[in-house]
Amino acid sequence: MKRVAIIGAGPAGLMAAEAALERGARVAIYDAMPSPARKFLMAGKSGLNITHSEDEGVFRSRYTAPDGRLAAMVEAFGPAEIIRWMKGLGAETYVGSSGRVFPVGMKASPLLRAWLARLGAGGATLHPRHRWRGWDDCGALVFDTPEGEARVEADATILALGGASWSRLGSDGAWADILAARGVEIEPFAPSNCGFTVDWSARMLAAQEGAPVKGVALSAGGKAQRGDFVITRAGIESGAVYPLSAALRQELAGRGAATLLVDLLPDTEEGALAARLGGISPKESASNRLRKAAKLDGVKAALVNEVTRGAPPREPDALARLIKALPLTLTGTAPMDTAISTAGGVAWNALDAQLMLKDIPGTYCVGEMVAWDAPTGGYLLTACLAMGRAVGAVAVQSS
Repeated sequence: MKRVAIIGAGPAGLMAAEAALERGARVAIYDAMPSPARKFLMAGKSGLNITHSEDEGVFRSRYTAPDGRLAAMVEAFGPAEIIRWMKGLGAETYVGSSGRVFPVGMKASPLLRAWLARLGAGGATLHPRHRWRGWDDCGALVFDTPEGEARVEADATILALGGASWSRLGSDGAWADILAARGVEIEPFAPSNCGFTVDWSARMLAAQEGAPVKGVALSAGGKAQRGDFVITRAGIESGAVYPLSAALRQELAGRGAATLLVDLLPDTEEGALAARLGGISPKESASNRLRKAAKLDGVKAALVNEVTRGAPPREPDALARLIKALPLTLTGTAPMDTAISTAGGVAWNALDAQLMLKDIPGTYCVGEMVAWDAPTGGYLLTACLAMGRAVGAVAVQSS
């Protein structure tokens, strides 16, 4: 029996373990945390969105990666396969109004319990509180454990160590230094699916901190997204912001700031809005014109005043244009550790066709530790599962 060591007990690592077990390997799973899949469980607290039901071609277009390897893995083990896999674990699914796929019970914990039970029945062993430190001079894996240093020999090693966000759940990116010391190319980490900073005025924060901005359309870098976001003390967060994070991050890197265009009334045509604004007496206050003609008050009206420094244009066409494309200046990203996911990590050209490290034969990388990016909506988990599935199989065959 070939010995496969899997380091990281998140979705990618556990799926790699399952694929390796199915091919007759002896599998040991190591994780630095006291219990497995902590980030997976956290994702399930608000409803485990594990994949998406949209057209397969559209689905695969959501991923940012420099070549076709990730797309091929997602095509081989995509939404339909994941739904069947969940059913095999006793987890029925349903499709939400947005097309996102959830387990009927919404939570991650029942699915994880059934999954771990199946892995255990198949012979996999789980070793918590094992923090990986690299290799010794003989090529054995070295771990720090509560009982002291441990060394493990394996025929193949699959690294599924996550990115560099939510370090308290185990993804701290510390592995990057270990691999870089062995000559592996590492792309710098960057926050993804994250909030952004805005230099709000004291007045804006005093009145609107924590307020949701609902039913808007956001655009940046040629991409658009409808939904909601929240005003935070630092800037903006959540919902419709996340799918645009890659475009906004690129603009920030290029010029030190980014412009997010906010359509406050996405279901109203600009011409019709201008006509309504023109029908209000110019003697009315700015707030009354926004409220009576544009039906804007509360946080949306506050955003108009914030951007214009309390002096929105009085000319109807200009005000309509502003409401339909309110330019919000972003000054940076929220701290990386608060991001849902991270971009960067092991460069694709450091990996062969089967995601084995070219500089470290017999060692493979899967999941978020590889340099790819995707929005929330089930895309992140789907890719992690698909990569784990593919690499768990080839690691046994190639070792």
